[in-house]
Parts: sequence; C-alpha cells; structure tokens
Amino acid sequence: MGVDYYNILKVNHNAKEDDLRKAYKRLAMIWHPDKNPSARRDEAEAKFKRISEAYDVLSDPQKRQIYDLYGEEGLKSDNIPDSNAFYNHQHHRQQHPPNAAPFRFNPRDADDIYDEIFGPEEFRDRSFRNAPGEMRKAPPVENPLPCSLEDLYKGVKKKMRLSRNVYDASRKLRVVEEILPIDIKPGWKKGTKLTFPKKGHEEPGIIPADIIFVVEEKPHPVYKRDGNDLLVSKEITLLEALTGKTLDLITLDGRTLVIPLTDIINPDHEVVVTNEGMPISKEPGKKGNLRLKLSVRYPSRLTAEQKSELKRVLGGVS
Repeated sequence: MGVDYYNILKVNHNAKEDDLRKAYKRLAMIWHPDKNPSARRDEAEAKFKRISEAYDVLSDPQKRQIYDLYGEEGLKSDNIPDSNAFYNHQHHRQQHPPNAAPFRFNPRDADDIYDEIFGPEEFRDRSFRNAPGEMRKAPPVENPLPCSLEDLYKGVKKKMRLSRNVYDASRKLRVVEEILPIDIKPGWKKGTKLTFPKKGHEEPGIIPADIIFVVEEKPHPVYKRDGNDLLVSKEITLLEALTGKTLDLITLDGRTLVIPLTDIINPDHEVVVTNEGMPISKEPGKKGNLRLKLSVRYPSRLTAEQKSELKRVLGGVS
C-alpha cells in the first residue's frame, strides 16, 4: 500500500471529516516549518508535506476511495479507471460517458490546505510568519516563594514540584513532574527572584517560558525587617524605665540574646545592638543592626499614698 495516510494523521479508517480536520490541525501546529527552528526545518518541511498530502487524500471522497482500494501506488499511477467509470463501478452502474477523462492524482499545495484550515495569514498570529527559524518566547511565569524570616536569616534549601507539558521523542504531548532545587541564601530580601530558564509548558513554535520564583517574607511574631536591620517593639513599665531591666531575646538562629537596660528609658526610646540584624547577602560575614523600640507603660491610677511617696523620692530630681 505504500504510505499509510491514516497512520500519518493518527486516525482510524472510519475517521469523519471533523476527525481529519482536528488531526491535521494538531499536527500542522507542530510541524509547520515556520514553527520550528532552522536546525529542524528540513525535517519539519518533509513531515508537514506528508501531513498535508494525507489530509488532502483522506478528506477528498474520490481520492480516499481510490486510496482505500489501490493504495498510494495505485492512487498516484495512471492506471485507475476514469472517474465516472470508478464512480459507476462503486455504485454498480453499467453506463458511463465514453469520453470521460481518466483519473489523475493532483495533490493540493500544502500552504493552500493550511490557509483553508487556519484562515488567511492576516487573521493568524503574526509571530507565526517570522523569518525562518525564528521563534518567539513565551512571557515569564512568576510564582511566589514564601519564606520565614528564619529561612532568610540562616538560609535554607527548598524543593519545588513543577508540572509542565512537554513533547516526547515521538512529538506526543505529555505531562511531566520535575523537582526544582532552590537554595535560599542568608540575607535574601523580599522580591529576590530565582529564574529557571525554559521550564514552562512546551508549545509548538514557542520557546518555553522562564519560571521565576519571587521571595515573599512571611510575617514574624517578634521581629520585623527593615532593610538589613531587625526591629523589635517592647513595652516596659514606668518602674522598669526608671530603675532598669534586662531583656532576653531568642534570635532567629536560636541564640539567647541578653540586653541590659541600665539607662533611664524615655518614651519611644530606641536601643541599637550592632551586628545582630539580618545577614547582608552581598557582604558575607556582615550583618545589620538589631533595633529595640521601647515604649513606656504608665500606671492608669495612683493612690494618694503612692503619689506622696513619688513626690518624696522624685521631688528633688530635675
């Protein structure tokens, strides 16, 4: 039989016109020469012509009948009875015009078939008709990468699962899962981007998109980040503000930081502990500062005795 047109289009022998169109469209989108890089252009051109010829034959009732009876060799030979005689033979009729022309295989132009199925060029994606071998790249796809403040302080290795559509060796579309390793460096900030080139879905004629993970900082119950500094808000009593206090803080890497308050604390006072902020990613070994913002809680009421005692103790203090 020669070439198997049904196999080329991946349809069965009972395929209807709609089945043929769908099969042709799917394969043409993959193998049209303008949708393939220059390195594969010759292969794509040959496959595109075979796909077009298969659709031309199977979508034409007369060509399909001859092909089903005589195969590709018979279809393309000059030994087929004339078209009317063939038609009459198929329908058990005895008479046909003696001057009817014999059937000759006249394949349609592959680009004409494509335009018929997909519409005129001006109504299609203009990027399809780029210069030979040119392919446009899909826009990047951004995904949030939530990180705790501890992760951004110490650094951490994460694994992200990615599902995407890819074409296998036989050009069949399938879904694959990949694990992308992500190495969070100490000191990375909100908005830091990590790019995995061409890890998006594969589509005919399009370079897969870059997959970009964008760092997002989760809220922390104690610390707030300000650039490379860490902020902690603490409230102390009036007594503690006047007489002193020792604050214990658990750092983001699990250490206990002891901070003595020996001076008198004014409202909205700030204590700076150097080199206890966030690591500076571009300057290994260096950190920002820890800034303690202290507010003073005043008593809501005092007894007469307490007031008198305060006057006695503080009366001479300017």
